[in-house]
Amino acid sequence: MTVSLAASLLELALGSELGASGDAGRNRCTLEGVTWHPMPDGAVELRVRRFEATALRLASGPLVLEIGRIDVHELVAQLRTEAGVPRLASVQAGAAEVSGMKLHGPLVLPPQIQKIREASQGADTAAATPGVAAGQAAADAWRLAPLGEAEGTIRGQITDAHLLFDAEVTVPIRHGQIDFNDAAVEHVGPDSRMGVSRMGIYVDAPNGRSYLYQFAAAPVAGVVFEHRGALLGPWVSERGKLQLRDFAESMLRQGRRGPGQGLTQQARLLLGRTSLSGEVQLGEGLIAVPGLQVHLEGRNAIGLRSQFVGRGLTVEMASLTARDAVAAWQGAQMGFDRTTAKLELEILVEGPAMRFALHVENGTVAGLRMDLQRRWPGRG
Repeated sequence: MTVSLAASLLELALGSELGASGDAGRNRCTLEGVTWHPMPDGAVELRVRRFEATALRLASGPLVLEIGRIDVHELVAQLRTEAGVPRLASVQAGAAEVSGMKLHGPLVLPPQIQKIREASQGADTAAATPGVAAGQAAADAWRLAPLGEAEGTIRGQITDAHLLFDAEVTVPIRHGQIDFNDAAVEHVGPDSRMGVSRMGIYVDAPNGRSYLYQFAAAPVAGVVFEHRGALLGPWVSERGKLQLRDFAESMLRQGRRGPGQGLTQQARLLLGRTSLSGEVQLGEGLIAVPGLQVHLEGRNAIGLRSQFVGRGLTVEMASLTARDAVAAWQGAQMGFDRTTAKLELEILVEGPAMRFALHVENGTVAGLRMDLQRRWPGRG
């Protein structure tokens, strides 16, 4: 099938703007082994033995998808006509390979994460916000099993901190747990110590204790609080621990934050002057958030880096291995049986707004499926 006809069919079926990817590139599509026939319910089934495209650029509202190359095998699609316009209703593919892919646009956070971000900015989230009720209804969807066996080290470099001076922070993660007895805060003069009490996560500096994150109320799931010496003396014998999976799931499932909960003003100032790096190996298991679930397999390693945490973060995965993914977005449902990929996720903070860019250097997907019927006007 000719390039121009294949590109026209792709644009018409997806209902998206198809444009050039880069100044010199053009959308180039080829289809091999194309057959189609009408279905009893009025749909048309389209079968394609192989679909290959290069230099694609698809825009849907504020989201933009750019693909250097995609190669799809054994594709089966159903198209339906609405108001005289054919639209893609569903698609399945036996296997697909992709390289040079980038998906970018505004980042819309689930309500629970948005509350945490607002807390970090000092915003008042006591009043109800759009989508909060739906987010609370889906609170039990949060599952972060791979954190339970996480291993790695997070390092921070704080420049010109008011209470810590220039400081280097090292936080080891062992067996899915942060033990604050092993965390180090090194700077000029006597070093500081981190810990967790019933009030929150703190730093004991030479000039006193300062809280970085305050809890609304204790106890908090996944937290082993500090222990003091005999007779309630000032000396701390045990700095406390965070069990990452239980702690993160508990925080994300909470409703509106309580009075005084969240990052302190000092912590917000520190984030604006803190660079971050780290390597963490995740365990296996289910990751589930509202609208998405996927099982990780093997020891997926992630790299973290940020020049200033308050302005954004980059997450790198040299070899992601996952299976049984299901996602829902704007009424559409998508999923796959198995994937491997090398990817990078950038999160950029631009004042009150956030943007993301997902880069996939290369990847393979088996058992790809999409149901797009719910995106159509007039359908549930």
